Amino acid sequence: MALHVSTASPCFSGASRLTLPKRRDSVRAVASGDVTTSPEEKVRLGGTELRVTRLGIGAWSWGDTSYWNNFDWDDRKMKAAKAAFDSSIDEGITLFDTAEVYGSRLSFGAINSETLLGRFIKERKERDPGVEVAVATKFAALPWRLGRQSVITALKDSLHRLGLSSVDLYQLHWPGVWGNEGYIDGLGDAVEQGLVKAVGVSNYGERRLRDAYEKLKRRGIPLASNQVNYSLIYRKPEENGVKATCDELGITLIAYSPIAQGALTGKYTPNNTPSGPRAQIYTPEFLTLLQPLLKRIKEIGDSYGKTPTQVSLNWLIAQGNVVPIPGAKNAEQAKEFAGALGWMLTQDEVDELRSMAKEIRPVVGFPVENL
Repeated sequence: MALHVSTASPCFSGASRLTLPKRRDSVRAVASGDVTTSPEEKVRLGGTELRVTRLGIGAWSWGDTSYWNNFDWDDRKMKAAKAAFDSSIDEGITLFDTAEVYGSRLSFGAINSETLLGRFIKERKERDPGVEVAVATKFAALPWRLGRQSVITALKDSLHRLGLSSVDLYQLHWPGVWGNEGYIDGLGDAVEQGLVKAVGVSNYGERRLRDAYEKLKRRGIPLASNQVNYSLIYRKPEENGVKATCDELGITLIAYSPIAQGALTGKYTPNNTPSGPRAQIYTPEFLTLLQPLLKRIKEIGDSYGKTPTQVSLNWLIAQGNVVPIPGAKNAEQAKEFAGALGWMLTQDEVDELRSMAKEIRPVVGFPVENL
């Protein structure tokens, strides 16, 4: 996920691309084949040996008070976040994405998301020593951070907060206009020092993505992922060459805001808009235009016994090269997200929803993705 400052808010190799069933009655037949998945099934992260669950959980909201939680954080929300973590594990989803700026003083948060995730992992391992958790976190490309050593220093601080000796995936949160070369060098150093299993970027456009890939490739290190805003109603990665580049180079596309920060769940209507900063994005006017698409998502979901949230996440999974990371604030949400796995929309349904979504003017994304 990104640190939103606007008013809006694995790539497998091409040969691994999923072939979707054309007929609904084929869905039952492919349940034992390669087209579908179960929550426990894992996929390779880019060209690395790291395998993660096909759907992860975003921890942006954990401890945050600048964008989520109505500018408030209390013990009840803490317990709800812990329940979201445990329920995700119970449902077979073991990839968690956080960042050093989530819930930090930089974003006017109450408690750092990394600190919370580290605490949750520690408590879970005390009663379930064999549990495996894949942790992804991010480096903030702040103006005063220069050179490759800044990446290593920040990573070690993140590891301290997480209570871990290494993380599975370390990402550059956004491209900085002042030190990208040094940052990429720092990612490579992190791999060689054994501090991370894989490295990635976030909010990178096609040109910067290719540059990062080539720079790491010269050191024999794969660029594992690019985490970008991607959902049924925000398809800029399809339009700006990012997804095609991921497909070409074998880079995992990790989709943040995959249910458009709740807009695709069906929870919000023109008379019931989101609270906080999201109200400036998903206005009554926008939600009015969204209703026909939401109605069709619900109809398709009903035919599978699935919710609109699960259909919207499955639409992304159906692209074949995408690992969505919806944010879970409580156990109920985590359990619902797991229901997006183990089945697949037909190609006709995928195409129909994309066609309907094109009628809706997309919201503005994170500005740095245009750098």
